[in-house]
Amino acid sequence: MSGGNRMRDATLLGTWVRRFLLEHLVGERNLARNTQCSYRDTLTLLIPFVAGKLHKTVDRLTTFDLSADLARLFLAHLEESRQCSIATRNQRLATLHALARFVGEHSPEHIVWCGQIRAIPFKKTTRIIIPYLDRPEMDALLSAPDRQTSQGRRDYALLLFLYNSGARADEAAQLIIRDLHSAVLFVRILGKGSEERQCPLWRATVEALAPLIANRSPVDRVFLNRCGHPMTRFGIHAMVERYACKTRVKTPSLASKRVSPHTIRHSTASHLLRAGVDINTIRAWLGHVSLETTNIYAETDLEMKARALAMCDVTAEPKTKKRWREDPQLMTFLRSL
Repeated sequence: MSGGNRMRDATLLGTWVRRFLLEHLVGERNLARNTQCSYRDTLTLLIPFVAGKLHKTVDRLTTFDLSADLARLFLAHLEESRQCSIATRNQRLATLHALARFVGEHSPEHIVWCGQIRAIPFKKTTRIIIPYLDRPEMDALLSAPDRQTSQGRRDYALLLFLYNSGARADEAAQLIIRDLHSAVLFVRILGKGSEERQCPLWRATVEALAPLIANRSPVDRVFLNRCGHPMTRFGIHAMVERYACKTRVKTPSLASKRVSPHTIRHSTASHLLRAGVDINTIRAWLGHVSLETTNIYAETDLEMKARALAMCDVTAEPKTKKRWREDPQLMTFLRSL
């Protein structure tokens, strides 16, 4: 290859995108498959957008064609034309920052360009209140499947497993039989970033799962659809939403709540917190990397806030503490020593 062609390849956006996706995301960082897909999807949207604005074919785009101004136009396009939330816009921007950093680290002539892209700021977002189900609502959801049918028994076992473990939909979909340790009542869950965690199981959960895994290979997926194929996270989402719609008829309080597998996960955390489980245990239970993520549950739980408020109620009668010398039983015990 001639020197001119090598220099041209070094500036082509497609060359860097390929290296970024294969060399960096997979080879260097070994990111989870879903994270890789998120980066890829951002670039799938970005590249045609830039090509359309510059009236160039995608294979002729260079990294310098992706200017900071065009990147800002792309982000505005996401919000205005595609109706993306600010959180999604920031997620797409994180991909641009990561790509620019990768190019800048491997190509000194792109350092200025890298700085311009990485100077695009994230937008401040409003923290959304995390929805969760109160215990009666969760009980109503668990009662929705018809356990007289095989599908109803599977759906009940899946709902109970989600609530017991606080697993994400994708974690439940990927669960294999050998990860269930029924004899000692715990499950091994492979979470985000290939992080493993162990979660205790209720005996009721183990009993509900037992018929699903009987006489099957240890490497089979636990949860199968009606055709006998492994359920996907989308299938699990659809199943939860279907029973949520059914439950709303008898539980009107659910009408204002969007119920999803993640709602059940939040419910698990909130109920553990109310039961007095310490925040570090809940963090390990859910597989959170940062304690800050888990602290959100403490901030949003109304029952715990009400309890804290009651302790500070200025209208309540102040409790008078009895001095230890005035406790006859204690004094009798001390004199007997």
